[in-house]
Parts: sequence; structure tokens; C-alpha cells
Amino acid sequence: MRILVVSDTHGDGYALQNALWAQPEAHLVFHLGDGARELEQVAAANPDRTFYGVRGNCDSEFCDLLGNREETVGGKRIFFTHGHLWSVKFTLSRIDYAARERRADIALFGHTHQPLSLYEDGVYLINPGSLGYNKQYATVDIVSGGIMPILHTLR
Repeated sequence: MRILVVSDTHGDGYALQNALWAQPEAHLVFHLGDGARELEQVAAANPDRTFYGVRGNCDSEFCDLLGNREETVGGKRIFFTHGHLWSVKFTLSRIDYAARERRADIALFGHTHQPLSLYEDGVYLINPGSLGYNKQYATVDIVSGGIMPILHTLR
């Protein structure tokens, strides 16, 4: 099972659609905030995919998205958030703790615009970077052998 992970599209719905085209086997899409408007538009145009999203610090306070969420996919627990609520620009310890507190296998976050894939003591911390500014995104493959995150850049 392949998951497409994006964040910080900042109005660039075209980049989000391009990431979908680049990953046709990814039927689950996690948007980690700062792009609620384009998430809604692209999700409506792609009903064959399942979209999950959270609100970022630049999204309207009136959007319906929550600040963080949890989902179980392929038997793996995923905690996902934008990251600003966990001070990820300064430390990863708070989001790591939040993931462990929720018994998550994977913590997905954005906000820093810097891609990251880190594994420590049973928890993956994954930041796809900024799709809107740097054309960066991630995929996460969940297979019988485990979890494989891959960082990508749109061409």
C-alpha cells in the first residue's frame, strides 16, 4: 500500500495534482496543512483517491480541518499534524513524544518546509518538505515487511 504525503502547498493546486499524477498507485493522500483550499479542490477532482488533511498555521481558522489526527492504515497507526503546534522548527522531541504517547508507528508533519525521514526506536518521523515552494513530497509504502518512506522532488 502506497501513501502520498504532502504539506505546505500554499495555494499551488497544480503541484498537488502533479504529485498525484506522479504517484498513480498511491490511493491514500495525507495533506499536512497550509493548503486546505487546494486540498479540497484537488480531492473533489480525484474521487478515486482518499484524502486526509489537517489544518496548518496558514489555513483559515474557519476551515473544517482539525489540527492533528490519527488513522490506522495497513495495520500501522499514523499520527499526523502540521507541526506548528509541536514546535517542530525548534525540536523534534515534542512530536516524537506525541507520537509515542499515541502509540503511533508513524508521525507525519510539515511546517518546516524541510524534508526529513528519521527512524528511532520503532517510530518513523516523516516531513515531506514543501510541495508548494520546493516541489517536495514523500511516499510511504506499508508492506508486509514493514514501512518504507521515500522523499521525492517533482520534476
